[in-house]
Amino acid sequence: MTPGARVEAAIGLLAEIDRGGGPADDTVANYFRRHRFAGVKDRQAISGHIYAVLRHRAQLDWWIARTGKDLPIDARKRVLIALKLVEQWPDDEMKRAFDGDRFRPMTISNEEQAMLAGLPPSEMRHKEMPPEVAGNYPAWLGPHLEAALGKDLPREMRALNEPAALDLRANLLKADRDTAWMALKQENIEAAQTPLSPLGLRVFERIPLGTLETFKSGLIEVQDEGSQLAALLADARPGMRVVDFCAGAGGKTLTLVAAMNNRGHLVACDVSAKRLERATERLRRAGASIVQRVHLSTERDKWVKKHVGGFDRVFVDAPCTGTGTWRRNPDAKWRLKPKDLEELAALQAEILDSAQRLVKGGGRLIYATCSLLREEDESQIEQFLETHPDFSLKPIGEVWREVFESEPPHRSHTLRLSPARDGTDGFFVAVMERKLAPKPEPREDASP
Repeated sequence: MTPGARVEAAIGLLAEIDRGGGPADDTVANYFRRHRFAGVKDRQAISGHIYAVLRHRAQLDWWIARTGKDLPIDARKRVLIALKLVEQWPDDEMKRAFDGDRFRPMTISNEEQAMLAGLPPSEMRHKEMPPEVAGNYPAWLGPHLEAALGKDLPREMRALNEPAALDLRANLLKADRDTAWMALKQENIEAAQTPLSPLGLRVFERIPLGTLETFKSGLIEVQDEGSQLAALLADARPGMRVVDFCAGAGGKTLTLVAAMNNRGHLVACDVSAKRLERATERLRRAGASIVQRVHLSTERDKWVKKHVGGFDRVFVDAPCTGTGTWRRNPDAKWRLKPKDLEELAALQAEILDSAQRLVKGGGRLIYATCSLLREEDESQIEQFLETHPDFSLKPIGEVWREVFESEPPHRSHTLRLSPARDGTDGFFVAVMERKLAPKPEPREDASP
């Protein structure tokens, strides 16, 4: 494909994403499945154009409104400005790409040329941009993000707007981290150890993961370092009975089963049968043999009632806004609506209330989200503890020392991870323990 054809493809895909065509990664993947002729470089270039726009959309729209006068804001205008300010294309290269030839964009109009001429040479930011534009997030989310991040908000938003590295987790059922690292090295893949997770390896380049023997043999799995830590803080041990209540496609299930050394009983639950089915191949590749998959009709499924008080650990990776994953899913921020936060917060409370029934006395309920918002994190825990007095919050520092035999990265009763501060996706983890029921007083013998 020519550079112009790649740009035209990106414009079309961005327009489809704007129309509500689904998550960007799914939309792009579907396009490449339909266009097998697109080579590796074509795919990289098209994806690069798309994500340059999605990451900087608020700033791009601000510049269109400022220098484009009455031009409509659309995918084409966004791509034009992104090519100039984000990707730093020279003017002559842009004119060659937008020449109106077959499969290439129409020539740049006089109005568009005037818009481009009004832009600065390279700087995307401008002192007059409001905070939500400079930070590239929806304006309605500003108060929620500020409440959670305070003065760190600008720094965290900049970090969330950068592409994330590829994090891998060594599968302890087959190899320790050093063995997995050496196996990658033998396949010419350079990886660094993650600073917080003892199982993590970080790769800073694009790699053909699916073709690597290290991956196909189950030595490694893709998992952000923050996600690894969340699952490890469940402190699931060999011989325990454990539930992954919102298991999805099984990423954290695999971490839990490895921590249990494939001994005990691990139940992976989800309301989506399709997501559970996607876990099948991953479990097989990892060598996990103690996992039972259970499809729940709702969070109040009868299965929960039948297994009340039957588990040592119940891990709840709750559905959330995903504000902590914007490095990987920048389009998600633009799909998010105020009602989504309200509905998700209510659903999280329902899920917690149902899942807690499975925890036995002395057992633990672990709540995790990939959200940065207090409404989904600290506020949920405060509300839960108020309505469930038989649970108490276990200080995360205490759990961290038990699991990792080191000092936690932050002093707090719960764990909040963020990209600028910790180099991970945004994650929240709280560990709660059910109090043991008091032993009944021995009855005095009332007989003579």
